[in-house]
Amino acid sequence: MAGAAESGTSATKKKKMITGNMRLRFMEWDDLLEEFEEKNYLNARRWKPGQDPYKLYAFNQRESERIPSNRVLRDTRHYRCTTLHYNPDLPSTSIVITFHNEARSTLLRTIRSVLNRTPVHLIHEIILVDDYSGDANDCLLLTKLPKVKCLRNDRREGLIRSRVRGADAAKAGVLTFLDSHCEVNKDWLPPLLRRIKEDPTCVVSPVIDIINMDTFAYVAASSDLRGGFDWSLHFKWEQLSAEQKARRADPTEPIKTPIIAGGLFVIDKSWFNHLGKYDTAMDIWGGENFEISFRVWMCGGSLEIIPCSRVGHVFRKKHPYIFPEGNANTYIKNTRRTTEVWMDEFKLFYYSARPAARGKSYGDREELRKSLKCKSFKWYLDNVYPELNLHIPTLAADPITYLSLSLTLTYTLSCTHARMHAHTHTHIHSPPPEKWVLPTSDEWPCDELFLFVHLKIDCNSVQTLFEEAFMPGHGT
Repeated sequence: MAGAAESGTSATKKKKMITGNMRLRFMEWDDLLEEFEEKNYLNARRWKPGQDPYKLYAFNQRESERIPSNRVLRDTRHYRCTTLHYNPDLPSTSIVITFHNEARSTLLRTIRSVLNRTPVHLIHEIILVDDYSGDANDCLLLTKLPKVKCLRNDRREGLIRSRVRGADAAKAGVLTFLDSHCEVNKDWLPPLLRRIKEDPTCVVSPVIDIINMDTFAYVAASSDLRGGFDWSLHFKWEQLSAEQKARRADPTEPIKTPIIAGGLFVIDKSWFNHLGKYDTAMDIWGGENFEISFRVWMCGGSLEIIPCSRVGHVFRKKHPYIFPEGNANTYIKNTRRTTEVWMDEFKLFYYSARPAARGKSYGDREELRKSLKCKSFKWYLDNVYPELNLHIPTLAADPITYLSLSLTLTYTLSCTHARMHAHTHTHIHSPPPEKWVLPTSDEWPCDELFLFVHLKIDCNSVQTLFEEAFMPGHGT
């Protein structure tokens, strides 16, 4: 009992020491924030009457500049989140924020929200990676703020390579990635760090609230959402099913998600490095969230949304910056790399949905998957995202002369010491069916599956389009 009392006393002293140090740090931070010449910083490239407030950043620059950098936000968490307590010995984190020609008002507000709403001892550093913005001072002047460091690329690298540079420079054992136009809400970081401490192979994301691009109003998002996608690898938010909601008796519990949005998440640095970081052959932006999500799930980890963590984000309708190869081509290049490495035989459905991706170069990253001994994409569909239906889009070698599509799915199953068993389903439609749902693995009569697909398109003066079988080495 004496040992227990000493242990409790020691813990209490430690907590008081941390609290005292935090108060001193806050006083230092307040002094540094007062020294920062915010008005001079914001005056550069400020919106002027008569200018289009959406031209530079694809959101309302005028409204952003009218809002204080340290504005008060409504706590959007479930009330039960306010009753949770977190140990003071959570790991600290390096916060990595990449940007390219970001509005100074939103960039500053992102950083100020982190400094104002995060326990001091949990921030090891804030690393800004300036992806070759037009004005180097956008980043450099912010280093006068507490904990802020600046790395500047000497050429345009894009989000993916910039994040890897920031992660490589990070000194903390946990990485936190944020976008440059967001605002963290009250107690956003402790629940994320606690989950990482419990399970370092878990990658966690906050609930992403909405900052209106026109008014900059902060709007609470539903806490019953998770990430999903279709076969074109288009990300979407989807509601939890009634069954999934029923299983969540506690609204503070994490939500398993097949995919993360990609802009805001926390990951153990050693796990990030072990998994192969990001695919640095991807360009600018787009598709990286699919690649890292598939890799995490298939290679031994998991993805979760933590309801008691809230971060607001400005969602825009278009990108304000230029893609060297064009927005669509860049996205196709990035997602094709993901498809070829991670989606196995199911890549056919991606090409069906994105015929423009056919023939594009995609590089090679299969060795990483082999070295990590990752599971198959079929495992991912069966265990992580069984709700995904197979949306078979219209295929045509020449859409103008499209006449009909005959789709034949032939399931040929082979078992040792068992006779061949085959099911053939033929549907002829114009246009083809919107949904095709494969049977689950439990419905197959044997273990070894060979799945073949034959796609025949009748067009005037166009050769028959032939796709390889799902399983390499087996023709239709």
